[in-house]
Amino acid sequence: MNARKHLPHYAMVLPFAALFATFFLYPIASGFYYSFHSWNGANPAVYVGLANYQSVVSSRDFTRAMSNLMLYIAITVPLGISVAFGLALLVDSFRGFWSNFFRSAFFLPVILPAFLAATIWRWMYAPNFGLVNMILGWFDLPSVNFLNDTGTMLYALIAVDIWVSAGFNMVILLAGLKGIPRDLYEAARLDGASKLQQIRYITIPMLAPVLFFVVTYGFISALQVFDVPWLLTGSSFTAYGGRRGALLFPVMDMMGRAFGAVRFGEAAAYGFILTLIIILFTAAMFGLRALRARK
Repeated sequence: MNARKHLPHYAMVLPFAALFATFFLYPIASGFYYSFHSWNGANPAVYVGLANYQSVVSSRDFTRAMSNLMLYIAITVPLGISVAFGLALLVDSFRGFWSNFFRSAFFLPVILPAFLAATIWRWMYAPNFGLVNMILGWFDLPSVNFLNDTGTMLYALIAVDIWVSAGFNMVILLAGLKGIPRDLYEAARLDGASKLQQIRYITIPMLAPVLFFVVTYGFISALQVFDVPWLLTGSSFTAYGGRRGALLFPVMDMMGRAFGAVRFGEAAAYGFILTLIIILFTAAMFGLRALRARK
């Protein structure tokens, strides 16, 4: 009787449940199945057990991609959030027209398509006519081929990614700044606190939940980096990662195995390894936060 009473409710969620099962649960289950099989997409899949997982973690490309990723995260996350925090403080200090102007100007790179951002920076880094080398020339410094020199490629990518993502983090931090009571700053000024002391003892502690979100989101986004380095290094599934793999990242390596080498089973195993890494990173972040809250 009760089940019949709730039939209209079940019918209302049925379309969503069908889409969720078709486009989320089925791909995950299918990928998990093929991660234990050798499959090229055309011939029948052959069960190989854990061979795909062993092949991924023992490959030189996986080691290189993870090494690049760790260095990329170690620089991009703290530097990117510091830049976004500085921009948020700057925009928050303005009012009216200039506040809206700077907010729009800094957020503009976020809405640019990745291919357009990559194209702009390929021009900026061009060894013959790029703006960056033009500025180096003003100081009599030699021209640098940023996207073909293994010593500069990763740092060139980091600059692009910070330029692209700083606006998003700035908006999140700016919303947090707006929620801090102005009375706290007034009281601090009356007590003779400097601007730096106000940031250290009022702004940062009050922004702690927002900073936690921004840091966690930054970690997860960095673990999935793909589009910009892929576009900067040629946009090809058979030639990616840049010179000597200096811009090779895990998602690029996974896509290359799937659509370049046509080893879909191995690529599926790669995807589940990355998913496990992301889950462990996220759990570690929440664990650290819980430990900090108990102190």
